[in-house]
Amino acid sequence: MAAASNIVASCGCQMPIGVRMGVRDSCSSSVDSLNPIGRIRILGRREGKGQFDQHCIKYSKKKFSQNMRCLCTDTALVNQRVLQGHTIPKSTGLLAYELVQGNLVQWNSFMDKSVPDPPTCVLLHGILGSRKNWGSFAKRLAQEFPLWQFLLVDLRCHGDSASIKKRGPHTVSSAALDVLKLVGQLRLTPRVLVGHSFGGKVALSMVEQAAKPLARPVRVWVLDASPGKVRAGGDGEDHPGELISFLRNMPDQVPSKQEVVDSLVQQGFSLEVARWVVTNLKRNAPQNFSWAFDLNGIADMYESYEKANLWEIVENVPRGVHINFLKAERSLHRWALEDLQRIHAAEEVASDEGAGVQMHVLQDAGHWVHADNPDGLFKILSATFRIETTLRGIRGG
Repeated sequence: MAAASNIVASCGCQMPIGVRMGVRDSCSSSVDSLNPIGRIRILGRREGKGQFDQHCIKYSKKKFSQNMRCLCTDTALVNQRVLQGHTIPKSTGLLAYELVQGNLVQWNSFMDKSVPDPPTCVLLHGILGSRKNWGSFAKRLAQEFPLWQFLLVDLRCHGDSASIKKRGPHTVSSAALDVLKLVGQLRLTPRVLVGHSFGGKVALSMVEQAAKPLARPVRVWVLDASPGKVRAGGDGEDHPGELISFLRNMPDQVPSKQEVVDSLVQQGFSLEVARWVVTNLKRNAPQNFSWAFDLNGIADMYESYEKANLWEIVENVPRGVHINFLKAERSLHRWALEDLQRIHAAEEVASDEGAGVQMHVLQDAGHWVHADNPDGLFKILSATFRIETTLRGIRGG
């Protein structure tokens, strides 16, 4: 499979599928926004093997604009072919993203508009996460469904998108609008939306806000999140609000990841969560780390997540939309009986309106469903991609 990051050159060229560039703000079209020294990895598939050769080309800010056209047209090898760069509008710097494509996908967003885009799934992470949370799972899906592509994004204030300044308010709704604008810019019409926790409400908000660029039908998966008020877990469980508050009170720079892990564990957070959180630390110097996300913005986003009420879209599902809720057996958040009853009631109404609502339970999993039981989650989600593949008349999957 190929993985393409959002790379826009000042010469107006789009780096072809299969190329990654190690810059902090890969959404920007301005050379001045790039790091002074970066690295481009050009991936070329070996004949007869599912592996990639890697060729690294160092560049400097001074030489970047001079050499970019050459890199776009002469050096980027994909499937042992040279691909010409395409002239595109300036990037608006919406979100950092990555596109993971199955081996049979032969498309990019700058092809002739008459060429339909392949079936696309958008994968959305939870609070304090990043697109990396979905990386290995997306690759597994792309291997199983080689005609599909999977768009992984860093939501506002998270991951590489934290360096892309966004106006407030930082809410579920604004995060959803960011993603809608991104898929519009990339000329994608997603067939499937999968969101974990906070990302689940973002997916619901995307359906609520837009008719296009969302396709009809579109299948939505809300992983371990209810449409309404968020209820914290019981005693002994990690509470995201408390975790965010604790992180905001820590120094902006810390000497080691282990020191943060130890501090979190001492405060009663689980070792698993502590180790996961420090994956968001970036090294500034040999003995110095800082957070890759915007904690103030994230605090606002989590407050919005707790309060956001999206029951209207669930209980009045538009025709052609199918919403799936997945509850983890050992969920971090309490699923109220009232919520479960409302979802089951919505199932009956939706089926009469040409739409769908369905409830699923993932056994042997806590809140981190794609880490706790990836095989079980893969099995449940796979049915969606097979259904959508059949509906589009695509053979395979």
